[in-house]
Amino acid sequence: MSEPARVSLTKSSPVVSLAKHGVTSGLIKVNLNWTSPGAAAERSRGEARGVFGRIRASLQAAAARDVDLDLGCMIVCTDGTKTVVQALGNAFGAVRSFPYVALDADDRTGANDAGENLVINLDHQDEFQKLLLFVYIYEGSGDFRGLDAVVTLTSDRGDSFRVVLDECPPHARACAIALIRRRKGELVIEREVRWFTPQDGPGVQDVISRAYRLGMKWTPGRK
Repeated sequence: MSEPARVSLTKSSPVVSLAKHGVTSGLIKVNLNWTSPGAAAERSRGEARGVFGRIRASLQAAAARDVDLDLGCMIVCTDGTKTVVQALGNAFGAVRSFPYVALDADDRTGANDAGENLVINLDHQDEFQKLLLFVYIYEGSGDFRGLDAVVTLTSDRGDSFRVVLDECPPHARACAIALIRRRKGELVIEREVRWFTPQDGPGVQDVISRAYRLGMKWTPGRK
């Protein structure tokens, strides 16, 4: 058996076939990790030495912003069914039943070392036409710059496919991370890292869905 793959999806190499790496069944975990400025400042305050160092670190921690990123997945099935898995509206999904995609946690601060994790059950991959992974700022000021957000997809046997959310433009509050879609009968991962700066008007999910022509209908939700 070949060694597990270690692939970074980049602008110059944005597509990878899951089948060619033997990832055709089992679970694949999608991990979102980032560093909240507020969490980073709190850690610095705990590590600060000396009176003036602690004072400076405390001031920085007080000024640092907290940010709540939400990971989600828009799903288009081969039979035309469409749905979304996300914390908003408590649409956490399910792994062993439809939609065979589930979000296992909602990290509201960026302080959780495990970040947020979404699981896709590839035992039912024949039912997937498109899976659009996305992330947006649910609460908090600013944009994605300085958050060092990284998304890693990991198979049961340890294959990893990494996407760095880089080159964020000013005011961007959402990102289409990657599109997992069926191509010639197999699933491929395509790096997107497409940034969105929605203002007042349609919700960010609607903006992303329209951009990818997914034809999904949205209603307001809370978490």
